Parts: sequence; structure tokens; C-alpha cells
Amino acid sequence: MKVYIAGPSPYARKVRLTALVKGLADHMSFEPADTLPVENPELQQKNPLAKIPILMLDNGQAIYDSKVICEYLDAQVASPVLFPGDGPDRWQVLTLGALADGILDAGLLLVYEKRFRPEEKWHADWQKRQQLKIDAALSALNSAPPRWTTHPTYGHLTLACALGYLDFRFEGAWRNSHANLVSWLDDYRAAVPAFDGTQPG
Repeated sequence: MKVYIAGPSPYARKVRLTALVKGLADHMSFEPADTLPVENPELQQKNPLAKIPILMLDNGQAIYDSKVICEYLDAQVASPVLFPGDGPDRWQVLTLGALADGILDAGLLLVYEKRFRPEEKWHADWQKRQQLKIDAALSALNSAPPRWTTHPTYGHLTLACALGYLDFRFEGAWRNSHANLVSWLDDYRAAVPAFDGTQPG
């Protein structure tokens, strides 16, 4: 299997971490993809949205986006289970994953605002809207950090990658007022040593 990624992408980190947790990384190749050009026909052939990560199966089938790839990889190896098959546990995992992806989405939009628009066109209210999403999500999670029983799930993995992205792009400012989440991330790193091996760069 081949995965097209960009090194700094937190969504790519989710896939790399899932591959490591599931013991599949040695059976996969991770290929850098350039998403900066306005048009990238080669990437669009694999995903019409020209977004990464993209998983290419040996039969030529393309699978995207990161959540779908992670669930596909989870299905290839029995243990540990990152996506419960059904029932309340599944919806809890998916909801936590969606909340963490929302942090990532808002953070990425803040990065892109400054990367692709000149400063005189930065929109303060729009930036505030994205920051409020991040702040509200962090506050809710800090008040009740999501614990696991036997092992972390996809939801926990996604949250760890979201916090890692805030460290990477925003100098870890979130840490100053979210002590419970800081402790939570330390616990996750201890439970999943592979996390530190997927630092963006």
C-alpha cells in the first residue's frame, strides 16, 4: 500500500500513527505529495479534491480522507481495535474524532489565512471565529479529558494529533490554560510511544 502525504499535515500524521499502532507501517510506503500548486493533475487523478492523505491499494483503488483511511487500516488487523464496530462506544469514538478534527480544521484555516492571503486582507472576525472553535473545544475537553479503558481509540489518536498540531503551528499556547489536557497528552504519549515518532516536519 502507498500513502501520499505531506510531512507537516496533521491528517497525514493520523494515518502514519494508525499504521504504526496497527503494525502495518512496514507494509506501506509514504510518498510526499505537493499540495501547494493551484492545480496538481497527478494528485487529482487519485483524489479529485487534490487533498492528502490518499491511500492507494495494490489493486489501484484510492481511499480518502484521513478518517476513512484510518478505519480501513484498523479493519486490516484485529487488535488493537481503534474503531468499535457498533453500539454506544462507536458513536463516542467517532464524536470525539469529529471534535478533534474540528480543532484541526480551524487551526489549519488560521494557518492558511496567513499563508495565502496578504496581511491587509486578513479578516479579524473570521480569524476570531476559528479561534473560538478551538478554544471552546479545548475548554470542553479540559473539563472532562476523554479516558480509555484497555487502550486508546481512534478518537484519542485524533485528539493527540490535534494537540500536537497546536504545539507545532501555534507554539503550544494552548498548554498555558489547559493543564488537564497537558496531563492527558502526556498519558497518551506514554500509552502510545509511536506518537513521538510521528512528529511533523
